[in-house]
Amino acid sequence: MLNSSMIERLLGVTMTSFILITGIITGSLLGHLVPATGELLGDHVDYTLLALVGLLFFGVRFGALFQAVRSLRFLTIALLANFVAVPLIGYGIASLFLSAHPLFIVGLVIYFMSPCTDWFLSFTRLAGGNVALGTVLIPINMTVQLLLYPFFLQWFTQNTVQLEAGAIGTNLLQWFLLPLLVAVTAHQTLRWLLKPTGFECVLERADQATPWVTALLVLQIFAGNIAVILEHLSVFIWVLLAVFTFFLLTFLLGEGISRLFQFRYPEHALLTMTIAARNAPLMLAVTMVALPDQPLIYAALVIGMLVEFPHLTALRHLLLSTCGRLPP
Repeated sequence: MLNSSMIERLLGVTMTSFILITGIITGSLLGHLVPATGELLGDHVDYTLLALVGLLFFGVRFGALFQAVRSLRFLTIALLANFVAVPLIGYGIASLFLSAHPLFIVGLVIYFMSPCTDWFLSFTRLAGGNVALGTVLIPINMTVQLLLYPFFLQWFTQNTVQLEAGAIGTNLLQWFLLPLLVAVTAHQTLRWLLKPTGFECVLERADQATPWVTALLVLQIFAGNIAVILEHLSVFIWVLLAVFTFFLLTFLLGEGISRLFQFRYPEHALLTMTIAARNAPLMLAVTMVALPDQPLIYAALVIGMLVEFPHLTALRHLLLSTCGRLPP
C-alpha cells in the first residue's frame, strides 16, 4: 500500500517528467516559430547553468561521508559497478546502436557513465531500500564522476569532438569550483543558523527548484538548436532503443551483484537504483561547458533523462514484487 508520503513522491516524479517535456515542446516551438527568440534564449544559458550547478551542489550532504567507513564493502562494490562496469556497458551499447552517429555516442556515453546524485534516493525510499546508505553514496558519486569526467571523455570520444589538452579541466575548475565553494558555504552557514527542521525545509525547496531550472536549460537548448535537432529526428529512435537496452543490462548487473554478494533487500534495492539512475542534469551542465555548441550531444542526454523516470518507477514495482524472495 502507498502511504501519503509515497504518493507525494510519485506525484513529484510525474511532475518532473511533465515539466521537462514541457520545456522540450516550448523550446522547440519557440525556436521553430520565432527563430530570433530561440537564438536569444540559446545564447544566454550561462546564468541558468550556474543556477543549476549551484542548486545541485547545495543539496549534497557532504557530512554523510563520515559514515562511509561503516559500509566499505557495499560502497566499494557500488563504486566499481558504477564507474567501471556501467561505463563499459554503456559505451558498448552506444557504439552498437549508433555507430553511424558519433555525436550521439558521445552524448549517451556521458549520460551512461555518471550515477545519479539526487532523485535516485527518492526511488530508493519508495522501493524500501537503504536510504541512509544511499545518502553516503551521493557525495561520493558526485566527487568521483566530476574527477573522472575529463578522463572518460578522452577515452570514449575517439576524436569525435575536438578536445584541447587541459582545456576541459580548466573549464570545469572555472565553472564548478566557485559554485561548489559558494554552495557548500551557504549549505553549512544555513545549517548553523537554522533549526534542523528549517534547514531541511530549505534543502527540500532547493530540491524542488532543481527540475524547474533543468527544464529551463532544456528549453534554451531546444530553442536555440531546434533546426539541427530536427535534421536528426529519426536517430532518436535508436537513442531510445540504446537507453532501453542499457537499463535492461544494468538491471541484470544489479541482480547478479546482489545475489553474488548476498545483499539484504534494502542494499539490493539501493544498488539497483544507483546503477539505473543517471546524473543527467549535472552532466548536461558539465558538458555544455566542456563541449560548447554540440546540441546533438545535449539532446541525447535529455532523451536519456526523460526515459529514466518511467524506468525507475517500473523498477520500484519490480523490486517490491521480489522482496520476499531475497536473502534475509
